[in-house]
Amino acid sequence: MSVANPVLRPADVASLQEAVREHPSVWPRGAGTKTALQPPEGAVVLDLSQLRGVVDYDPQEFTFTALAGTPVREVEELLGRHGQYLPFDPPLCGAGATLGGTLASGLSGPGRYRYGGVRDFVLGVRFVDGEGQLVRAGGKVVKNAAGFDLAKLLVGSLGRLGVVAELSFKVFPAPRARRTIRVDRSDFEGVWEVLRALYTSPFDPEAADLVPPGTVWVRVAGRPESLAARVRRLLDFLSHGAQVVEDDGARVWEEAREFRWVPSGWTLVKVPVTPRRLPELERELGRGDSRRWYSAGGNVAWVAWPGDVSPLAAVLDRLGLRGLRVLGPPGPPFVGRPELDGFGRRVKQALDPLGRFGPYA
Repeated sequence: MSVANPVLRPADVASLQEAVREHPSVWPRGAGTKTALQPPEGAVVLDLSQLRGVVDYDPQEFTFTALAGTPVREVEELLGRHGQYLPFDPPLCGAGATLGGTLASGLSGPGRYRYGGVRDFVLGVRFVDGEGQLVRAGGKVVKNAAGFDLAKLLVGSLGRLGVVAELSFKVFPAPRARRTIRVDRSDFEGVWEVLRALYTSPFDPEAADLVPPGTVWVRVAGRPESLAARVRRLLDFLSHGAQVVEDDGARVWEEAREFRWVPSGWTLVKVPVTPRRLPELERELGRGDSRRWYSAGGNVAWVAWPGDVSPLAAVLDRLGLRGLRVLGPPGPPFVGRPELDGFGRRVKQALDPLGRFGPYA
């Protein structure tokens, strides 16, 4: 962060509203775990670390409400004491990621394959718009009133539409047992066929990630009394090269969730993609020095890139793809094709008419 960026730490929602009203350019920040996303020069940083804590949690209703600066780790510890969890594996939890930052960046981990991402679990938010007004979107229960779901529109908005102050999520019962299966093939085409076969199979894995050049990781969860039989059937289906990983299965998923496979100083880019396009993307990226981890059954490509990302931008632009910079040196948030979203721009104009939260693109 540049020395030109003053920092304010609002202690409550009213102070947050006042800070937004008083400054022409603001940049909300949680724990700063997404290191590539940095404020523009001259913007006032709104550090939300004091807006933390769970304000409402009813284990019987499987919902909770917390302030935006609450670390995800604290929420997971609370849920775990009641046998519940956030199934989408919020990334960078161990690094201190907050609920607000997770929603604003729109990041989800391997569990998204089975259960959906962060947008599928957020029920409602309270946020401050560009005029300093406190806006409520959604609610605190699973069955909300019908209408436009503004809360989900804030997922992945990077703070460009408003500053989230409070969030409500639904949660699930935590599985009592898990097993991890590793499948090895000789090349990328082979493991891609494995991943594709899983889509049309009768099995219901919790997570399925593909790591080039030739490994697929599959996580299965459920009741201990039925899990062993499910795993045996899945091993038979996957055939040769498949084995249960007893010792380091949890380590693999933690490595994926925390991006520990990304070399220090490299830029990590999240690229939304479809499984059928993975071979095409891998052919392009496999020619260089990048590292890739295809998650959520191939719906997300995590690309670690050394040095200048211009060559990566050219590849993504050529393929009609767009990526979000997550880790690495500061720079423009997006890599690849320009964002052309007339609807999003109209929403931006309605919620931030004075442009306090920066440009939409």
